[in-house]
Amino acid sequence: MMERIRASVVVYKTEIHLLHRVMQSFLNSPIGGLLTIIDNSPTDQLRQFCDKPGVEYIFNNENLGYGRGHNIAMSQSLEQSHYHLVLNPDVYFEPAILEKIFHFMEAHPQAGLAMPKVFDTDGSLQMLCKLLPTPFDLATRRFFPYKSWFKKLNERYEMKSSGYDEVMNVPFLSGCFMFLRTSALKEVGLFDERFFLYAEDTDLSRRMHQQFQTLYFPEAEIQHIHARGSYKDFWLTMQNLKSAIQYFNKWGWFFDRERQDINSRALLAVCDPDMQNESLREVRAA
Repeated sequence: MMERIRASVVVYKTEIHLLHRVMQSFLNSPIGGLLTIIDNSPTDQLRQFCDKPGVEYIFNNENLGYGRGHNIAMSQSLEQSHYHLVLNPDVYFEPAILEKIFHFMEAHPQAGLAMPKVFDTDGSLQMLCKLLPTPFDLATRRFFPYKSWFKKLNERYEMKSSGYDEVMNVPFLSGCFMFLRTSALKEVGLFDERFFLYAEDTDLSRRMHQQFQTLYFPEAEIQHIHARGSYKDFWLTMQNLKSAIQYFNKWGWFFDRERQDINSRALLAVCDPDMQNESLREVRAA
């Protein structure tokens, strides 16, 4: 019998209190199924902690990367559950949230992916609805994040003018919480394992958006500890840069007509409620 929702969390030297919180968030949900913990850490010291009903623990004995780690669990979900939830270890939410998003996805059969409204621990809104990035978008955000003359460019990239209060069909939804329809995953594929860390969510969102709706659902809310690790750690900075290069090598650097068309439609829909409604009514092309 197919489960309604399975989930996975990839960990690497993750603090136990963070893992405990995200595990309880999922396990306390009345509709949650199997939760798989993929451990990329050097040791399996989390094994005993994960020995709980409803939890599967997989120790890889090497750091496989974020997307490749999640793919281990996602490949199983394709035949075992209707939805698969990709979770960061630094998110947490109320038990009723999963049921709310499940019913939302059931009411939107053309949606392959959904993401809730995301708040930081201080209560501030995290603007995680984004356009498909250009090289200039990523460069200015990473190296000139506080320059006032790039503020409007960044607000455009983060779709700030939308207000974040309505359902939107968004080209790029954050990988911290990806509620994925498994039948859609069968068509577009899992995470591209060429991305070790970063950009894998951008890539999967884009492939999903090509064939299905990728919806922001603000009536469901979660918390996310936004650590911005790549701004503090040189190795993570290098992984971020490497992933960006791989992403643009795959999709195109400065000449990406599809990116331009997708972003233009997303921005027009934000400005025109009628167009947004039409976007949400569109049926996936055969």
